[in-house]
Amino acid sequence: MAAHGRPALRDLFDESPTPHIAHPPSTHHRDFYVATDGSFRRAGGGLGAVIETRDGTRVGRIATTDVPPDNNVAEYRALHLGLDILAARAPVDARVGILVDHDELASNVNAAILAARHPDRKPPRPYTVPAATTHHWRGITARLSRFGEVRAARIDSSQNPAHPLANAPEEYAHVNSELDRCVLPDPPEVTSTQVPPPSRANRNQGGRASD
Repeated sequence: MAAHGRPALRDLFDESPTPHIAHPPSTHHRDFYVATDGSFRRAGGGLGAVIETRDGTRVGRIATTDVPPDNNVAEYRALHLGLDILAARAPVDARVGILVDHDELASNVNAAILAARHPDRKPPRPYTVPAATTHHWRGITARLSRFGEVRAARIDSSQNPAHPLANAPEEYAHVNSELDRCVLPDPPEVTSTQVPPPSRANRNQGGRASD
C-alpha cells in the first residue's frame, strides 16, 4: 500500500484512463510512477509529489509550500517538481507513469509525447496550457524527452496520494527527509500478451495510439 492507505501507484495507473494514448496490458511495465498535485489558496498553496517503483517501493515524497496564481498553475508546477526529482533518481531510459488529477494536464502531457514521436511533431490536438505556466510547461516537456517512455493517467483527487501533501504542506514537511533514496525497481515479471478488456479499451479518448 502507498502513503495514506491508498493503493500503490502502479495499481492506480493501470486502472485509470490515459488520454490520447492506448492503455494495453503492457502499460504496467513502467519502471517508476510519479503522482503529483498542486493546491491554491489565497493564503498560499502547496505542491506535493510521491514517487514509487513498479514493485511499490517508495523512492520519495515531497510537500512544499508555494504561491501559485491559481490552481491550474499549481498543477503544472507540481508536475515539473515531481519530474525534476524523478530525473535525479531514475536512469535516462526509464519507463515512467505519471498520475495527476487534472484533465487538461494529463491530456497535454500525452499529446506532447505523441507529438515528439510524430514526423511533423504535431500533437493530436492543440495544447491548452495556461499562459502563466509557460516556464513550467517547457520544463515538463524537457523532462518528458529525457525518459525512455512516458504516459500520463488521470486519477481522482480522492485517490491521489500527493493530494494531502499539496493541501497541507506544513503538516507533511517531514516527508521531505525521505528524498535521499535512489531505488531501482525489480525486473518486470513475464506476462502473456492479452487483449485489454472492454472496460479498459473503452477508456481511450481517440488520437494516435502508442505503446
